[in-house]
Amino acid sequence: MLTGTVHSIYITAQFSEPTYSVKEVHAIPNLGLEGDRYFGEAGIGQKRTGTGRDITLIEIEAIEALQREESIQLSPGDARRNIVTLGIPLNHLVDKEFQVGEVRLRGVRLCEPCQHLVSLTQPRVLPGLVHRGGLRAEILTDGYIRTGDPIFVD
Repeated sequence: MLTGTVHSIYITAQFSEPTYSVKEVHAIPNLGLEGDRYFGEAGIGQKRTGTGRDITLIEIEAIEALQREESIQLSPGDARRNIVTLGIPLNHLVDKEFQVGEVRLRGVRLCEPCQHLVSLTQPRVLPGLVHRGGLRAEILTDGYIRTGDPIFVD
């Protein structure tokens, strides 16, 4: 069984504004994370249509590797993902259901770095996070995700 932990949680109410750390967040199926810029129905506001738009995750190990390998200082919040994980390989969770605290998620696809992330950080972030930029997921059950929560795959 794959297991890990929620290292930290980040949201922001405004598109392109800095994210901020929260201790817990309410996850709602088909809407996303309450208080986040992408919260709401797909196609409304900043939230694009398509699957995997509810929540994003990234490994703290990927952020640390970026520092070691590319000498790029990127704080967990600067990665612009909602949930920073510790100890679980997110790439293995594409097309799998898994539990984060009391919330059930389904991994949809990798969350590759994009030009928007580059515009908010620096150009070398793009190649440095290719194939380790995180995971896009759907929220399957309503509940709260808290810092320190366990993450596990059945």
